[in-house]
Amino acid sequence: MTSSVSETHVLRDTLGLLKDREQVADRLLESSAKHSFDPDTALDWDAPIEEGKWFWPPELVSLYDTPLWRRMPEEQRMDLARHEAASLASLGIWFEIILMQLLVRHIYDKPLTSAHVRYALTEIADECRHSKMFARMIHKGGAPAYPVARIHHNLARVLKTVSTTPGSFACTLLGEEILDWMQRLTFPDERVQTLVRGVTRIHVVEEARHVRYAREELRRQMISSPRWERQLTRISSGEAARIFSVAFVNPQVYTNVGLDRREAVAQVKASGHRREVMQTGAKRLTDFLEEIGVLRGVGRRLWRSSGLLA
Repeated sequence: MTSSVSETHVLRDTLGLLKDREQVADRLLESSAKHSFDPDTALDWDAPIEEGKWFWPPELVSLYDTPLWRRMPEEQRMDLARHEAASLASLGIWFEIILMQLLVRHIYDKPLTSAHVRYALTEIADECRHSKMFARMIHKGGAPAYPVARIHHNLARVLKTVSTTPGSFACTLLGEEILDWMQRLTFPDERVQTLVRGVTRIHVVEEARHVRYAREELRRQMISSPRWERQLTRISSGEAARIFSVAFVNPQVYTNVGLDRREAVAQVKASGHRREVMQTGAKRLTDFLEEIGVLRGVGRRLWRSSGLLA
């Protein structure tokens, strides 16, 4: 009874924060018209790679401040950053493709001429450009693409097939907000390659709209969805968080820069700095999910096991 009453209070409080779906979409469409980019022309892809510059801020590299990191020469550290940037871009492409499928499913039964649907189609076009941009950045950096492990690839296939609408938007925010936090630290960092800074700046500007769209819709769904769907959303988002945290950096990067893979993975898992980075990156999201009643029960335990929830 206490849990039911508490949930009722959360939903009542959330109801007061909802904005009209069409008004939100109209504002986002207006912003898209003013602040969208074509990465093929907005970035200088022909400029040479800059000597002595990082592909990712060192503090965001998984091994930063570990005993292994302190033993690595600077050249190897920078090489690891280059490979991790490629790994994160590969993860980004994988996630963008999932997101595009979820958005198409979301609007399938919606009014086709509504601003809400038009913005979803606009966002899908953004994600297409982002995926091509990330792929081109990987190629330019000279590191290989790093697909997620087959088990995670197939688990995501199941999750996106059975996902509820609120579950889809919760997973959307999971994929967008942590990387967004990292990219906001990256694009103003003059130690980082100019091309990488340009890629992250474009992504941050356009993803801000995607986050707003997903947050508003998830708020709405956590009020309007039946109780079983809210419960399933809590579990599916927690499982997605667990998969995402494991897949965040492909461990093959350690082998490819000459490190012992098993030792590197163990040190990343034991790293207090890395745990703080991931939890700080996720905090804005987890605070929001707490506010709207997603972080409960089994789902909350899964979020904790992912390492993203303090």
